[in-house]
Amino acid sequence: MQALQRDAAKEGVVWLQVISSAPGLEGHVNGAEAEKLNASRDASPAGTLLDPDGTIGRRYAARHTPTMAVIDADGTLAYYGAIDSDSNWHPDSIKGARNHVRAALADLKAGRPVEVAKTRAYGCSVKYGN
Repeated sequence: MQALQRDAAKEGVVWLQVISSAPGLEGHVNGAEAEKLNASRDASPAGTLLDPDGTIGRRYAARHTPTMAVIDADGTLAYYGAIDSDSNWHPDSIKGARNHVRAALADLKAGRPVEVAKTRAYGCSVKYGN
C-alpha cells in the first residue's frame, strides 16, 4: 500500500486515510499517534481524517480495514472494496495478486470505465462505537 500511495501521489492522486475506530476501542488513535504510525509504516497519505464517531466510515459502509474507495475527478465513487485480490496476510502472497486500486486508477487515467468497480474488502473489522 505504501508504494501505491507514493505512485498515486506522483500522478496527482489525493490519498486520504480515514481512521474510524471509536475511543477506547482497538485502532483508535489521536493525530499525533496517527502520524507516528504512518511514519513507522512508511505510509504517506496526503492527509488523515480522524473519524472517531464513525460518520465517514459508516457513510461508505466500511466494515473491514482497509476498505478502499477510489473517487474520480467528478466526485463519483469509481471503485470500492479490497486493495487487492489476495486476502492472505503474508507479504509474499501479493506478488501474484491483482491490485484493484492500482488497476482502477490506471483505468481512470486512461479514460476507461473501471473494469472491476467493486470487490469484497477483507481485514480486521472496523471498531465503531455505538
